[in-house]
Amino acid sequence: MKFNWQVNVESPEKIRTFLYQKGISRTLLKGIKFHGGSIELNHQPARVIETVVTGDVITLLLPPEVENDHVAVSNEPIEICYEDAHFLVVNKPAYLATVPSHLYSNDTLVNRVKGYYKRQNYESLVTHVVTRLDRETSGLVIFAKHHFAHSVLDKQLKRHAIKKIYLAVVEGHINQKHGLIDLPIAREEGSFIRRQVTSGEIGRRSLTEYWVVKSLKEATLLRVRLHTGRTHQIRVHFSALKHPLVGDVLYGGSCSGYMQRQALHCASISFFNPFLNQQITVWAPLPKDLAAYLKQESR
Repeated sequence: MKFNWQVNVESPEKIRTFLYQKGISRTLLKGIKFHGGSIELNHQPARVIETVVTGDVITLLLPPEVENDHVAVSNEPIEICYEDAHFLVVNKPAYLATVPSHLYSNDTLVNRVKGYYKRQNYESLVTHVVTRLDRETSGLVIFAKHHFAHSVLDKQLKRHAIKKIYLAVVEGHINQKHGLIDLPIAREEGSFIRRQVTSGEIGRRSLTEYWVVKSLKEATLLRVRLHTGRTHQIRVHFSALKHPLVGDVLYGGSCSGYMQRQALHCASISFFNPFLNQQITVWAPLPKDLAAYLKQESR
């Protein structure tokens, strides 16, 4: 895949600096140098330490990506909510793991996306997972179609520029219509899975913002935005407030009616696509179990 830019800078700068500003990571730059990519300045081979000025043209050729033979192909369907030449956004169903593991090796979202790429005869079968969801959480997951696209969104993740909105149902009634939970989270001692709210010296700062959408019979429907991306963050924070998610037995919740898993759905995701120069916002419909639960529990 090839990319071209016409340089427009206030003062001369190195090609390396220009490419960093476009989202090229140091790792990718090394890959371009040593694994078959190339950089040209005004249609001539160039090194990253060379200087560019306004009016110059930089051409970048990405190296070919080698697929992981250990990642199996699954031909189970995926629900595509957005796709272009650089990104794919998929609505993950509950009970499907995002990435392969020793427990789930052949049919995860990654396996299904690889199968989709293969059926579409895409040049690269490498699946770059940008965002992830717990196995029992439903909703939107972003895939990058090449290393450069992944590098771009990694930088947005680090700046907290990717906006993720969840719908969550918590036990009990929350009277405060809007709130910001600022409680540090760390791994629970003796457990590989559970996290807990802990002291600031041990835990990492974690910010969860929420808005009450609807009060149900014995629960509350919330719209939640993550300002940090800690493991199990939403689940841990609301459990700490004595309002665990409905169905989240790991953190003190109880299954109820249609909800036999944590009532959590990534409903919206928004990121900037520099290749199209536009903000991309994607929405995912409610899963059937959550929709049925809300209908059942509405006052």
